Amino acid sequence: MTVDSYIKSFPEKVQCLLNQIRSVIKENAPDADESIAYQMPAYKTNGKPLIYFAGFRNHIGFYATPTGHTEFSKELSGYKQGKGSVQFPLDKPMPLELIGRIVRFRVNENLKSRL
Repeated sequence: MTVDSYIKSFPEKVQCLLNQIRSVIKENAPDADESIAYQMPAYKTNGKPLIYFAGFRNHIGFYATPTGHTEFSKELSGYKQGKGSVQFPLDKPMPLELIGRIVRFRVNENLKSRL
């Protein structure tokens, strides 16, 4: 399975949101390797996990490892969360600017861990 085929497996509205998130990730982590892991789109930088996301019936799951969520806990507090995950409801505006900041944080974190 590819990320394209994964996204195309969802209804059109969800495809649009998934593509927006994918674009934000690619803009903020242009060197990230894109693949499918754990049956969802996955991104790595410097050989380390960066971000995952997944479509569901009522939300999009966003997985920035626990550190990405901890760093932005105040801004993510309005969303349902689990350890290392957050749920963005499909019926609310997607926080693309926040997602971009989380991606940049994780890119820098992976870079520092390599040094």
